[in-house]
Amino acid sequence: MSQHYTLKQLKTFIEVARHSSVSLAAEQLHVTQPAISMQLKQLEDSFGVSLFQPQGRNIELTPAGDDFYAYCLKVMATLKDLESVMSEHAGAKRGRINLAIVSTAKYFTPKLLAAFNREFPDIHINLFIDNKETVFRELERSAVDLVISGRVPEHLNCTSLVFADNPQSFVAHPAHPLAQQHAISYKDLANYPFVIREQGSGTRAAVEKLFAAHGVDLQVTMEFPSNEVIKQAVLADMGISFLSHRTMVKELKHGYLKTLDIEGEPYISEWQVAHLKTKKLSPALTCFKQFLSQHGQRLLDSDDLETRSTQ
Repeated sequence: MSQHYTLKQLKTFIEVARHSSVSLAAEQLHVTQPAISMQLKQLEDSFGVSLFQPQGRNIELTPAGDDFYAYCLKVMATLKDLESVMSEHAGAKRGRINLAIVSTAKYFTPKLLAAFNREFPDIHINLFIDNKETVFRELERSAVDLVISGRVPEHLNCTSLVFADNPQSFVAHPAHPLAQQHAISYKDLANYPFVIREQGSGTRAAVEKLFAAHGVDLQVTMEFPSNEVIKQAVLADMGISFLSHRTMVKELKHGYLKTLDIEGEPYISEWQVAHLKTKKLSPALTCFKQFLSQHGQRLLDSDDLETRSTQ
């Protein structure tokens, strides 16, 4: 068994394992599928084992692949710590950040990253987007350094920093029977179908918690893993939904969607950046956290104002 392999091959393996797909990994790494397949074969030949096996249209890890994946993550985490220590010795604000964000955060994160890049051009950020359950699983495995999300799962040993508010509302088509009513009760909401996010989404968890707190059942007729698809479904008058304001600024401004006037206080969550408590923060990670703390709310608010002014 000739054990010759490279960091590039390990990174490729991690991406394929993360996505359970050669094609998605190739897209993420900006290489061809044959190049991915060749690197995987070289790894398997090096160890004399199969790391993946077919699973429908995708692939999944073999038992050997599961072990290999766990150790690859440990190797990458150790290398990140090495980079952090060397950055401290160099005293330079440079480095690389593996950032995971929940799907809803994609509406404002590019603006945050653009502003951060202007101030710290030598800090490079790799971005990973998925639902809340998945991004925190990646954080727990040390596959990413930081997560931008709403609430942090209580069972995780994380440190989190609030950097902006996240107002959320029930929304419907302007012609919906509830669109012109005031002080709508949750009992009234329960009489209508909902189009919401998939299980594992923070938005889904929030709306389920609200309905449970008011002792009524949520009538879900459709669920989608995309806020954009949900907005189109509501625009087609297929049901009510529950979304972050930052995902639908244009639709609300133009009157394509209507926020419902629900009894009680408005629901305002928070945007947080989180990392494992055991994580040794590099100068790059510290810079990014401080940047969000100092500028996050202002940048998100200015984004809303700019969007309104251009309508």
